[in-house]
Amino acid sequence: MLRAEKTEKVKELRERFEQMSSAVLVDYQGMTVAEASNLRDVFRAKGIIYKVVKNTLVRHALADQPWAKDLEPALHGMTGIAWSFDEPSAAARLIKEFRKENKKLNVKVGVLEGQVLSADAVENTLAALPNKDEARAQLLATLSAPAQRMVMLLNAPARNLVGVLDAKRRQAEGA
Repeated sequence: MLRAEKTEKVKELRERFEQMSSAVLVDYQGMTVAEASNLRDVFRAKGIIYKVVKNTLVRHALADQPWAKDLEPALHGMTGIAWSFDEPSAAARLIKEFRKENKKLNVKVGVLEGQVLSADAVENTLAALPNKDEARAQLLATLSAPAQRMVMLLNAPARNLVGVLDAKRRQAEGA
């Protein structure tokens, strides 16, 4: 690779890390070409960028980041990076799903808001984060719960009155 190409690749990597909401570094050693192509297709369908990268280029791209030293132990062997831009948990969730069928794909680390996450944290915490629609639904439910409770409390006296009147009617019919 020519020096100009390397410089361009480093710049591209730096831009992706600056724009991402999260990234997951994986070791794809042992995967067949068909399995790797399937993984790329899954990522592409969900808007996640996945690239196989050279570790030295990643080191150069992240040299000015304070968390780069925490990432250093993961930068060995074969490395693929999946960048999520909209939903932080998207790449981690897809990798977790993919790993159910293909154990050859191994998570090295994850990066979320300048924090380097362990492989366990990526699969158990980051992948468990709700997506945008789920988060919106949870927020809406939380915001509407007090109003629903208030409506129930306001309707309770009327419901009780109807119950009392119905009991009185049944008593009058039975007597």
